[in-house]
Amino acid sequence: MNDFRMLIDGAQVAGESGSFDVINPATGAAFAQCPAGSLAQLNQAVDAAGNAFKQWKHSTHEDRCKRLHAIADDLEREAAELARLIVQEQGKPLALAMSEVMGSVVWTRYSAEQEMPVELVEDNANQRIELHRKPLGVVASITPWNWPFMIAVWHIMPALRAGNCVVSKPSSLTPLSTLRLVEIIARHVPKGVINIVTGERGFGGAIATHPNINKIVFTGSTPTGQSVMRAAAGNLKRLTLELGGNDAAIVLPGTPVEAVVEDIFKAAFLNMGQTCSALKRLYVHESQYDAFAEALAAIARRQVVGDGLEPGTDFGPVQNLDQLELVAVLVEDARAQGARVLTGGERLDRPGFFYPPTIVTGVTDGQRLVDEEQFGPVLPVIAYSDVKDALRRANASDMGLGGSVWGTDLEQAQAVAGELESGVAWVNCHAQIQPNTPFGGSKLSGFGVEFGLEGLLEFTTQQLKFVRKAVPQ
Repeated sequence: MNDFRMLIDGAQVAGESGSFDVINPATGAAFAQCPAGSLAQLNQAVDAAGNAFKQWKHSTHEDRCKRLHAIADDLEREAAELARLIVQEQGKPLALAMSEVMGSVVWTRYSAEQEMPVELVEDNANQRIELHRKPLGVVASITPWNWPFMIAVWHIMPALRAGNCVVSKPSSLTPLSTLRLVEIIARHVPKGVINIVTGERGFGGAIATHPNINKIVFTGSTPTGQSVMRAAAGNLKRLTLELGGNDAAIVLPGTPVEAVVEDIFKAAFLNMGQTCSALKRLYVHESQYDAFAEALAAIARRQVVGDGLEPGTDFGPVQNLDQLELVAVLVEDARAQGARVLTGGERLDRPGFFYPPTIVTGVTDGQRLVDEEQFGPVLPVIAYSDVKDALRRANASDMGLGGSVWGTDLEQAQAVAGELESGVAWVNCHAQIQPNTPFGGSKLSGFGVEFGLEGLLEFTTQQLKFVRKAVPQ
């Protein structure tokens, strides 16, 4: 379990800067060591990817499709081991980790079957004009700690399918499952097509400024995304930035509590609330405010909080101490301003980074718990009296990743959803993401999209082929 190596140019290598601890959030103690790479090794990985690209870009659709399906076969075959590793480094319950791996299998197979169409712009007796798509070159993938395995798959598989070569840099908090992922991918592609470097600090800026990296796909915080964007200007790197979100949901008046409350709870507390597109602010009409809050609190009290590898656990720890402390500070700030904590609201007195699912009422816009992205197991429930006012307040955030509207009147719900300032607007659901549907944010939640044909094309550059049919005499 502790034999982890980086992969550069087809070879597994130790880190030139030594190694660092990987913490199990259920215990707060180290359970493994990860290699700490050097900037020289990053340069080696980029060079390897650049050299491999000279041939890989000419590989056929059929070849890439076959290789990606073989990767998916291995991921499926080794899913149980991969899921356990995800639990140990990230903290989520085993069933959710298994869903993360199997979802990655689905995404890989979808990527394998994608085709890049040639668009016929014009064809007549005199000329033919076609729009082609070509791979970019070396793509750097920078991934976060909340869904370490699946987000790496989201970045890497379409990049490979489009004909690029990849250098992966996972979060230092959850690097191990991505190391295993890259090891599996490397079995099925030529050396240098996939590479990975790991380390605690210093790589982000080096990747963003590297002259031989052609694109960065980054999932993480808005401030870090802004830093990447500034630093990437040197060679005008292409960017896909999926950044923070403070997703609002509006429950329309008259919506039956029992019909939607379970789905709302799951959308808010998915992965212990540590999901960019999770529901993070819930606006409920004052006529149903108490009923919704109490129903949510009742569900929260039923959750079994514990180590994700323990049988019966359905709610794991916060992934790291810094995030746990932020969650606690936001709840205490709300409590100091008169908020009511219906359930939870205190760190559990046990080893690890445990904070129970927490429902908070008596809060409103302008307070930190509502205005900031908590990215943890807390849901503020906010009362409103007028739908237009709720919409205005939902849109007041400078983030715009996703949002949702809940109600039995679908025409009204769709109309309100259409007014949300978000990259995705859901009706009677939230955080529903599929491989065939483009996903991306607006405002400070980033730009560019992932998934679907639009997501695949983000890994390409266009070339217009303009053919004059008459040969000059």
